[in-house]
Amino acid sequence: MFTVFLVDDDARVVKALSRLVRVKGYNAEAYTSPRDFLNHHDASVPGCAVLDVSMPGLDGLELQHALSAAGVDRPIIFLTGKGDIPTTVRAMRAGAVDFLTKPVSVSNLIGAIQRAEELDDRARQAQAELTSIEARIATLTPREREVLTHVVVGKLNKQIASDLGTVEKTIKFHRSAITRKLGVRSVTDLLRIAQKAGIAT
Repeated sequence: MFTVFLVDDDARVVKALSRLVRVKGYNAEAYTSPRDFLNHHDASVPGCAVLDVSMPGLDGLELQHALSAAGVDRPIIFLTGKGDIPTTVRAMRAGAVDFLTKPVSVSNLIGAIQRAEELDDRARQAQAELTSIEARIATLTPREREVLTHVVVGKLNKQIASDLGTVEKTIKFHRSAITRKLGVRSVTDLLRIAQKAGIAT
């Protein structure tokens, strides 16, 4: 289930928001301390974070930065009682899904959570695909990996053979092994996988 992580130093706010998101079918985890949230946060759980901008010790933007610095790609929705435009701009530039002013309307909050859910789902699908690709590439031998880097720049078998000081038949053998291990049937698919793995053309 998609989890909404609520972080606001006002206990009444997180209690009210928790009740609201649960009624709408989401799981809710409430925190009145940003540090407590960071200490208990599990990045593997699908969800988004709803953060108050103004909190003592660690404000919402600093919390957003801390998550990013830790490599956590968590969709974030900011809540503010001020509607501070410069803060809004910084938050959105840093990748915030939305910036809502308190008291937030139910429709605006749920709409933002739905957008965050779509973003989170796409990001997790992309990460799962990349993990799968990296695992397949890891099965290649050093020589096959070397051949792959030549294939993705469009070189013909005979050109690759010349570059690597071998014969064309050997390159064909390596290419066959590469396509089998990577589970592709065309050069187009091979190029797509190579690009996603960072083996740039």
